[in-house]
Amino acid sequence: MTELRQRMLDDLKIRNLTKGTQASYINQVARFARYFGRSPEELGPEHIRTWQVHLVDRGLSWSALNGAVCALRFFYCVTLRRNWVIEHIPFAKKEKALPVVLSPEEVQRLFEAVDNLKHRAMLMVAYSGGLRVSEIANLHLADIDSQRMMIHVRAGKGKKDRFVPLSPKLLDELRRYWLLARPRSFLFPGANQHKPITRSSISQMCKNAAYRANLKKRVSPHTLRHAFATHHLEAGTDVRTIQMLLGHGSIRTTCRYMHVSSAKLRENPTPLDLLPDTNAS
Repeated sequence: MTELRQRMLDDLKIRNLTKGTQASYINQVARFARYFGRSPEELGPEHIRTWQVHLVDRGLSWSALNGAVCALRFFYCVTLRRNWVIEHIPFAKKEKALPVVLSPEEVQRLFEAVDNLKHRAMLMVAYSGGLRVSEIANLHLADIDSQRMMIHVRAGKGKKDRFVPLSPKLLDELRRYWLLARPRSFLFPGANQHKPITRSSISQMCKNAAYRANLKKRVSPHTLRHAFATHHLEAGTDVRTIQMLLGHGSIRTTCRYMHVSSAKLRENPTPLDLLPDTNAS
C-alpha cells in the first residue's frame, strides 16, 4: 500500500465512514489513476473532466457517476486539501425515475413462490420492516425483540439506528426458521455461521423468487422496501411516520411515494370523468 493510499484510508477511518464506503472510495481513485497511468496526486481538473466524460460514455447510472464524484472530491478536498475541488468536480443530475412498486397481491405471490424458510423469512423482513438489503444481512438474533415486538435496525444508512415494529406473522415465520436452521449470532448467516449472508446472495435469491412467481416487474429486495412505504401510505399512515420507519434523513425522500400511491392518485377524478355523460337518456 502506497503512502498516499494509506493517508486517504486514514482520513476515511477518522471520519468513521463505513468499510463499504472506504473500499468504494479507494477503488474509485485507484481506477481513476490507472486510467491515466499516473499517481492521482499528479492529476488535475482536466484529467478529472476527461475521466467523467469517459464514465458517461460507458453509460454508467446516476448513482455510479456520483459515487466516483464523491470519491474524487474526498481525495482532493480532504486528503490533498486542494481548494479547486468543488468547482471542478460537478455532480451528475439526479434521475427522476419513480420506484417500482408491487401490489399486495404480487407481494403475496412472491412469498408463495419461495419454499426455503430462510429465503422467505428474509423477503418477509424486507417487506414487513422496510429494511435495506444491507440491514437485512446484518441483523442479529438479539435484534428481534419479541417482548416489545420490535426489530432493532443497527447502523443503517448513515450509521443511524432505528426501531421498526415486529409483525406477529413475521415472528411466527422467524421462529419456524430458527427451529430449522438454529442460527447462532447473525439471523441470516452465510456459509460461515460467524459471517452474515452477502447482499448479492439476497438480491439473487429475490430475483429468482420473482421469476418463479412470474412477476413481470423488475424486482429486488429494495422493491419490497418501496412496497412497504407505498402500502403504508395507502393504509393511511402519515408521511412523517413512514419517514421514521424507513430511516430517511429528509422527508422529501419519503414524499416521492405519494407519486406512486394508487390510493392517493385515485382521490382525484380524471378530466374525462368530469365530462357530461352523452349516453345518458
